[in-house]
Amino acid sequence: MMSPLLDVENLWVKFPSRQGVFDAVRGVSFTLGRERLGIVGESGSGKSMTGRAILRLIRPPGIVQADHINLEGVNLLKKSERDMRAVRGQRISMVMQDPKFSLNPVMTIGDQIIEAYRLHNAASKSDAYQKSLDMLEAVSIRDPERVMRAYPHEMSGGMGQRIMIAMMLIPNPEILIADEPTSALDVSVQRQVLDIMDKLVKDRGMGLIFISHDLNLVADFCDRVLIMYAGRVVEVCDADKLHDAKHPYTRGLLNSLPRLDAPRARLEVLERDPEWSVAPSVSGRI
Repeated sequence: MMSPLLDVENLWVKFPSRQGVFDAVRGVSFTLGRERLGIVGESGSGKSMTGRAILRLIRPPGIVQADHINLEGVNLLKKSERDMRAVRGQRISMVMQDPKFSLNPVMTIGDQIIEAYRLHNAASKSDAYQKSLDMLEAVSIRDPERVMRAYPHEMSGGMGQRIMIAMMLIPNPEILIADEPTSALDVSVQRQVLDIMDKLVKDRGMGLIFISHDLNLVADFCDRVLIMYAGRVVEVCDADKLHDAKHPYTRGLLNSLPRLDAPRARLEVLERDPEWSVAPSVSGRI
């Protein structure tokens, strides 16, 4: 069996507060191979914090602790901030949840994508421009030359999201962390973007961490799923078996979704058990 691209062991993310230390992520462990790994849960369950902690994007006073966060056998926690800059973007890219806050408002979109490409590749400006055009076309943007000249405020939310995906994929990373990458897209474009990501995972042998609250989307798109609750992983399962999940929290999430094949007059309300938040985190390692 091939060694995993990423191996996270006993990850904690903590924030000091006046009431004491708040644990946003608590003892999470998982591995990522050349696969599509979904992380699902409600808002505040620790999904995005887990993604940010891998790239060491948690700023003080936040604290990231883990036995290790190994990228192909090298512990990222032992790297200097300068070394981490070479990891971010080139080896692990992250598409943030709201693209409007990730794009520089005073630079054209073209300049930003070209900069992202040339930062990690020795390429002329004309080569980088052509590569940027190709990448915008790949994420289904019509008239990419006009978009290259435009500024972020001229773009809709869905366009901004596709531009961010293009920018994160242009350095050809080994791992892509996608935090709600299709939440602002309509269904037809959502499918196109997922198909692009799927093709990249297969063609380039990338690993994908797909963070979402859309269980049906994850069940359809991913290979494996981690279900998070209150900073812990409560269940791990194959994505195609997600609808057969056993944990009462996962069952509650599934039952609160409307279904075309089984319409109901009233959807169930999720009942929470205090025991879920104190049970040890389930390992997502393979």
